[in-house]
Amino acid sequence: MVGQIHRRYCQLAVAAGAGMMRRVVNILAVIVSVALLYAMQQTKPHYEDLTGPIAVYGKMHDRVHTRQFDVTVQRVDFTPVLTFTQYGQNKTLTTSGLWAVVTAELAATTDTTTVLAATWRGPSGLQFRRSDRVGMVASQQPPVLGPGIPAQVRLVFEIPSDQVNGATLLLSKQSSPRLDSEARIAIDDYKKFNDGQPLTSDSYDLTKPVLVSGN
Repeated sequence: MVGQIHRRYCQLAVAAGAGMMRRVVNILAVIVSVALLYAMQQTKPHYEDLTGPIAVYGKMHDRVHTRQFDVTVQRVDFTPVLTFTQYGQNKTLTTSGLWAVVTAELAATTDTTTVLAATWRGPSGLQFRRSDRVGMVASQQPPVLGPGIPAQVRLVFEIPSDQVNGATLLLSKQSSPRLDSEARIAIDDYKKFNDGQPLTSDSYDLTKPVLVSGN
């Protein structure tokens, strides 16, 4: 009788232990599932990433091909002073940083288009849209580009002096392109001082003819 009671007790203990183990396993499975779901939620591509711009990379002097336009960045000049003529009046613009003047050639690929968005992205990730301080200077208006008819343009940015080395020029047909090309061109060929800082001119005249690389 005592032996039967002991065996019964052992069976109940084993069953209880097995039940406890199953509960522990179930709890662990739930915890692992929640952790996996959380990890997937945090690491999966966001909607903005999935529908964002399609980057096309290049360097200065390369002809960079995007879906609707081609671009060649020919030179970049830096200055603390911009001069130009507007409505018959001479104007001067100064800055506590630098004016970066990008000279580039643009051309449509198959259909007439424009390149409305131009951004200077510094090495720290800061982004600077094309400056609107220049106003309605003719050379600063986005040209209407026709296939096979390249246009020389100037793009002017007002940037801090520490946002030059390692910068990238972003160009696209419109701001915040979705599922469309965006040219991303490394600013990697400009005149420098011995310490690596960009060589600057005393001033830059926006009304002078557009200069191309080597001039």
